[in-house]
Amino acid sequence: MTTRPRHIAHMHLHGELDEGRYAEVLDLLAGITPRVQAFPPHAVQLDLTSALRYFDLNPYDLVQMAKMRLMALYDIESSSGLASNRMLAAMAAAASAPGRTLQVLADQAAAWLRPRPVTALPGIGRATATTLGKYGLHTIGQVADLPAATLQRLLGVGQARLLAERARGHDPRPVTPKAPAAHMTADLVLDRDCLDPEQHHRAVLALAEQLGQRLRTEGQVTGHLTLTVRYADRSSTTRTRTLTEPTSHSPALAVTALGLLTALGLQRARVRAFALRTDDLRPADDAHHQLSLDPGDDRARAAEAAADRARRRFGLDAVHPATLAADRSGT
Repeated sequence: MTTRPRHIAHMHLHGELDEGRYAEVLDLLAGITPRVQAFPPHAVQLDLTSALRYFDLNPYDLVQMAKMRLMALYDIESSSGLASNRMLAAMAAAASAPGRTLQVLADQAAAWLRPRPVTALPGIGRATATTLGKYGLHTIGQVADLPAATLQRLLGVGQARLLAERARGHDPRPVTPKAPAAHMTADLVLDRDCLDPEQHHRAVLALAEQLGQRLRTEGQVTGHLTLTVRYADRSSTTRTRTLTEPTSHSPALAVTALGLLTALGLQRARVRAFALRTDDLRPADDAHHQLSLDPGDDRARAAEAAADRARRRFGLDAVHPATLAADRSGT
């Protein structure tokens, strides 16, 4: 059995971020992957491994999507590193130019590390660096080439073993969120400012469908929806509504989301981006659905379950709601 390679991103956030602003960033990134580890106030790590199939993107493009959303929705610029583990991703981010993404591929990691100063490795303090420097060990490559017994005589068994592993680019630590996700976010950044109310309608409908799929995939339901609209002048408006019952049923989410959109009275506002967030998440097994005498509701839920099975087998693009088919066909 082969182990699936990990894809970890470390992002540095540029600019002034207070606690509330940083929390908004975490909310947005949790909409891409639930495995988000906070390093306040200006950094965050993401395990993108499980999100690649969902978004049908390669790791680099998924990082670029995250950075674009941060800029479009919150006007936050970021630089980032992308690698196969947390340590390499953080080191790549530190070496990345502002606004850029530096990717260190797994088969290139050893060569990339060799010329770098040993102080670039995490956990190497001034005392350790001074000890190594006395013996002419200034680069990571020099430490990696040192026999294990020699390094142990210099630093002791425990520290020598850890340093040797890191000098070879090894870091088994997982990205660990501090708490289970309490919400999900789906967002859409438009290619250009949009004044068309029909396009606004279709954009929000697509976000509701996306959140419904994710909720059902993770076996959760939601009790609240929040819609945020960002305009061309970078101002934004937010509205929240409680659902009549916790659900993951896409049509029910769509009705509430479109109600929020209608309540905003946008008319011909110049919209740049939408974000739809679910709160009050709970396991689907703990939720109760009000029985309906409408056979159409039962048919809709059965069709939705069949579409979800098709997506799991053939991919996310296997089935689309008819109301969104025109957008996807380009008409």
